[in-house]
Amino acid sequence: MFTFSPLQGALSESAASQSILELDGGIKILVGVGWDESFDVAKLKELEKQVPTLSLILLTHATTEHIAAFAHCCKHFPLFTRIPVYATSPIIGLGRTLLQDLYASTPAAATTIPSDALDGVSYSDHDASSDFLLQPPTAEEIATYFSLIHPLKYSQPHQPLGSPFSPPLNGLTITAYNSGHTLGGTIWHIQHGLESIVYAVDWNQARENVYAGAAWLGGAGGGGAEVIEQLRKPTALICSSRGGEKPSLSGGRTKRDEQLLEKVRACVAKGGTVLIPTDSSARVLELAYLLEHAWRVDSSSGDGKLKAAKLYLAGRNAHSVMRYARSMLEWMDDSIVREFETVADGSRKNTADGTKHGKDTGPFDFRFLRLLDRKGQVDKVVSHEGDGQTRTGKVIIASDASLEWGFSKQILKQLAQDPINMVVLTEYPPLASASRPSLARTLWTWWRDRQGNATEEGAASPQEIDFIDAQKQALEANELVRYQQWLAQQRQLQTTLQGGGVATLEAPGDVGDDASESSSESEDSEDEQQGRALNAATTLGQVGRKKAALTDEDLGVNILLKKKGAYDFDVKDKKGRDRMFPHPVRRKRADEYGDLIRPEDFLRAEEREEGGGLDTDQVGKGTHHDNLGKKRKWDDIAASNRNKGPHGNKRPALTRAVSDEVPVASPDGGADDELDAIPEDPDDAVNGPSKLVLATEKVTVRLQIDFVDFAGIHDKRSLHMLIPLIRPRKLILVGGSSEETMTLASDCKKLIAESSIAIFTPAIGKTVNASVDTNAWVVKLAPSLVKQLKWQSVRGLSIATVTGRLLALQRQLAGDGEGDSANKRVKTEETQTKEPAEAPVEPTLDVVPTSMASATRSVAKPLHVGDPRLADLRKAMQQSGHTAEFRGEGTLLIDGSVMVRKTATGRIEVESIGLPMGGPANQIAGTFYAVKRTIYDNLAVVAGA
Repeated sequence: MFTFSPLQGALSESAASQSILELDGGIKILVGVGWDESFDVAKLKELEKQVPTLSLILLTHATTEHIAAFAHCCKHFPLFTRIPVYATSPIIGLGRTLLQDLYASTPAAATTIPSDALDGVSYSDHDASSDFLLQPPTAEEIATYFSLIHPLKYSQPHQPLGSPFSPPLNGLTITAYNSGHTLGGTIWHIQHGLESIVYAVDWNQARENVYAGAAWLGGAGGGGAEVIEQLRKPTALICSSRGGEKPSLSGGRTKRDEQLLEKVRACVAKGGTVLIPTDSSARVLELAYLLEHAWRVDSSSGDGKLKAAKLYLAGRNAHSVMRYARSMLEWMDDSIVREFETVADGSRKNTADGTKHGKDTGPFDFRFLRLLDRKGQVDKVVSHEGDGQTRTGKVIIASDASLEWGFSKQILKQLAQDPINMVVLTEYPPLASASRPSLARTLWTWWRDRQGNATEEGAASPQEIDFIDAQKQALEANELVRYQQWLAQQRQLQTTLQGGGVATLEAPGDVGDDASESSSESEDSEDEQQGRALNAATTLGQVGRKKAALTDEDLGVNILLKKKGAYDFDVKDKKGRDRMFPHPVRRKRADEYGDLIRPEDFLRAEEREEGGGLDTDQVGKGTHHDNLGKKRKWDDIAASNRNKGPHGNKRPALTRAVSDEVPVASPDGGADDELDAIPEDPDDAVNGPSKLVLATEKVTVRLQIDFVDFAGIHDKRSLHMLIPLIRPRKLILVGGSSEETMTLASDCKKLIAESSIAIFTPAIGKTVNASVDTNAWVVKLAPSLVKQLKWQSVRGLSIATVTGRLLALQRQLAGDGEGDSANKRVKTEETQTKEPAEAPVEPTLDVVPTSMASATRSVAKPLHVGDPRLADLRKAMQQSGHTAEFRGEGTLLIDGSVMVRKTATGRIEVESIGLPMGGPANQIAGTFYAVKRTIYDNLAVVAGA
């Protein structure tokens, strides 16, 4: 069984991607945790309901459309962090920097508390609606969440472990393949029983400057005419339809790159500034590599126009992204690897000769691209216009592509009113909200209208656009009281649901419970679970109260703990936990290394004496000499901790961020010293409860707007070519607008015979059944037939061929012969009047009679079962005393005379050089037959006779 349900991104203009795959046995897989720039928490409601039933999570790309909601779910959804997550190493590293950049750039990403959740804590004379912000995940918490992800490599079959509340996975296997589009982008192949599912969203078959093409035809350098065997003929293919109406660009990648460079040259030649908005972790690598190498080529020529212009990359985690890129060259295209090897070989030669011909630079060792990670640096670059004589052209790559957050929004606001400047959109902007389109969507709409009206360049009239600035503001007076009451209500609800466990809504500094006792997982009965659900429902129903208090009936046996003066409880006719004396189970904070400890408890005496001899945890309320030697009280210690001065903690604090942003020096030494001298951005963030305040400003836009497609998404030609080659039994189209999805579905029906494929176009929240079309029957084998079976073992599987005669035999009832003790109590007269029940009939395979054996023997044909690997063949031949080595991809040379190849379809080809018999020919023939014998030994030859 296989059902598919898209949670986001189906038949929608929004690019966010979330999907639920449910397999036989109740196994649920979440693929993608995407979000859009609206940060609407209502779009995650369905995902929150599914969390307790999920078995594992798969991530596909390190972009906001596929991973933006990951930290939010880990922070605010209980049990989400207990679900195993799988992704490639680049997605883990670049996804972490992306979300750290997102939450540091806009407070809107933290999302607001829904107004209906505040109804129960609102005063009668106050409006229940609010913009109270939830606590956003910190940089340290984001790093912790991504450290829990299990890294995988391409083409590495893996049997994952399910979540603690997941049913058995029963041999589920997942395999990641390169999808192109982003670094570490993944096409997932999921194998479970008879189901073979390929999940391919936002892939790109074409090779680019940095990213290799998708692995459909063998990946980089594959060049095959057929899809690789592992991805061919799946029972279900889940494919994105985005770009299904986009025609392919004549000239390919070279033409696309030249279009961008021509627009950049034309603008910087006039002294203008070009803004290129992009994401901060994925497509930014393609643009940075292209422009850096264009500047290198231009600087070597005599009449280059780019030589005098400045090139910048603005992003809060730009240094971290580039450091990750330098360490992940093996995940990029082969041309990047060859370029790096050429630079490394040149450096070694220069070192050996003792001469220096200038410092060689690798693919991502920038000579012209300057990284900006501070707001002050960006302001200085944009506001600097030269000394009054001539303006210096600038090109700024900035995040984010939506222009709703990040440095790109700030730069656009400062460049908008100068007609000499230009913004070049590199991706088709999705529409997250029809009532409030993003800035990038508005600019793209203006560009499309100007293209349709054939407006000449520079002749467009100025237009106004609304810049909405999101800011955090601390709560005051009644707002703070309402927030505290809401927080108390949530803690009470969690206490009820968890049976007295520690609340999880507290701030990180308040959740420490070092005096708590360790305990194992509680095994609650079904009645207890139902009781907890009823308690939660009762609490939620009391929205009219000022505080979320529980009645005596709701508390049950917990009244002995929570109510003063209660010393007795009647357990008669009670069920579940109400029949047992209550015991509050407190969990001790621990990680994979054991119990968490407090470093302050292990300070040395000299460390405690620093700063006036005050200890952070050992000083009570009275610090005068009268208290020396006296017994301290816990309340006094807590009060002293609250009244500490700035020197309360004598342990040196770690001020470096978790992102490890180590500044990378410019190789040519030409970086502006004045930019390096700009201090770090002041930390003016509001600590504690806050609300979201939106300020709208109208800005007149006079700058030039242009568009060059650098999205790196499959186009119409790629979809029409590859889907018929993949030949899926079921095709599910998601990840595109309604027009794109329906157009691609109709095209696929024309390209593929309708009877051979079923095409589904589900909407958001709808479930489609795409189970494999097989007919399975249960047949019993007769004991006489089982004795004659000859089993063969192939990779841990036992295989045998069965030839028998199908008979309809009556099943023997379990109670026959012995009788049942319960049946003996039935009256004799009742048994005499009751007619005997007919035994059910079950199909049974029995031995073929001798008269029919000769007829069946001629029909059965031998069958070879197995999939021999060249690596195993090489090892076996070397153990037999032969020389075996790989020569090229998929080719094994044995004894220099026998060549073994494995084609993309899984076919094994063995070739030998032809020599006359006698002399060395006998040795060659021996090698040839030894190779064939070893191959057959790894196969199960199942004969039907």
